[in-house]
Amino acid sequence: MKAIFKVGTLAGIVGATLALSAAPAVAQDAAITNVRIIVGNGPVIENGTIIVRGGKIESVAAGRAASTRGLTVIDAKGMTAMPGFIDGHKHVTSNPNEKGHMLSALSAGYTTILAGGNPPGGSVLLRDKIEKGEFIGPRIIPSERVNLRSTPDEARAAIRDMAAKGVKHTGEIALTPEPAPPQAEIEVLKAIVDEAAKQGVQVNIHSVSTPATMAALDAGVRRFVHLVNKDWMGFDEAAKIAAAGGNIAGLNAFGAPIIDRESPAPALVQFPKDNTPRFRDGKPWPEALAGANRDPKGRATGTEGGYTIINARRIWDASNNALSWSTDQSYDDLVVLEHELKSYSITFSQADIFKIMGPNSAAYVGMADQIGTLEAGKLADIILIDGDPRLNIYEMLKTKVVLKEGKVLIDKRKK
Repeated sequence: MKAIFKVGTLAGIVGATLALSAAPAVAQDAAITNVRIIVGNGPVIENGTIIVRGGKIESVAAGRAASTRGLTVIDAKGMTAMPGFIDGHKHVTSNPNEKGHMLSALSAGYTTILAGGNPPGGSVLLRDKIEKGEFIGPRIIPSERVNLRSTPDEARAAIRDMAAKGVKHTGEIALTPEPAPPQAEIEVLKAIVDEAAKQGVQVNIHSVSTPATMAALDAGVRRFVHLVNKDWMGFDEAAKIAAAGGNIAGLNAFGAPIIDRESPAPALVQFPKDNTPRFRDGKPWPEALAGANRDPKGRATGTEGGYTIINARRIWDASNNALSWSTDQSYDDLVVLEHELKSYSITFSQADIFKIMGPNSAAYVGMADQIGTLEAGKLADIILIDGDPRLNIYEMLKTKVVLKEGKVLIDKRKK
């Protein structure tokens, strides 16, 4: 069954949500034909076929399939297939607007989201609702918060409790960025890292200054929620992160203002089109930036926007495996996608962006063997884009079809 999402009106969005909730799509054995294939780790097939069976990719090859007998044929008519987008840090939780939020994310092309760390249980409940078919949404990887201002023993107990509930990621754990984390925080963090290793839990740290990031690295952390936005990261520090196998989940556009971008999804945050720069909460930029960098007179400087862009490239140049994708924002996902891509496009090629959003982000969320590239054996998380994303970032805003594990969840093609 194909689910159809009509864009542009409240009635269309609500109607699609209700229809999809009532009749969840089922996985199909399918052949996606006449399609340009961006594998995600370098190769591009100009015209090929993707065979999907049992929710996984069976084959990816140039030209036509030898046989499509028994398969549902999806004629891409020259569109581009890419791996479903992965967001390594976004605050998602069960809430009254959950259906609209999840539809927004899917429609933009996201098939996997690592929850950022809302109150305990919220992301687990959201995941469970989607898996039960109450409504459609990306794959939700739940997380739970751990209090860094507790004792080491309390922090260890929190990690054990998470693991017992099957939660394998901490929500972001915020270290004091300036001038540097106090030793008490570091001691608790070391306990968290040690216990997490025993319990199979990934520790995700919010450390947005170079001193905090290096302190976390020394404590054993390898997954960082955001790029450094307080200062310039040096070559030696970037090399040390890369050598340790670190992975930073971007948020390159944190400091960049949002201007004249109306949200088409009514359930999400709205921004008036009045040529005024705003932060993601809709308040004036740069004053509203969370933890804003300020001059001696207390005025917000907005330097975060410059720091992240250069630090992203510095990390990438140290290792092109060390940078991944996240957005951390809750307004319309297509607008968020454009906002983030704009900052990346300043210092990265399209090929670089594909790797950042694909295999690097799959590694960040701990699913490198299952998602992030279009290869045989991977889950059939596939988006079809009406254009050629190699040209520019704007082609990446044209997702028409979204498959998650072989299920067609979004289909915006003209019938």
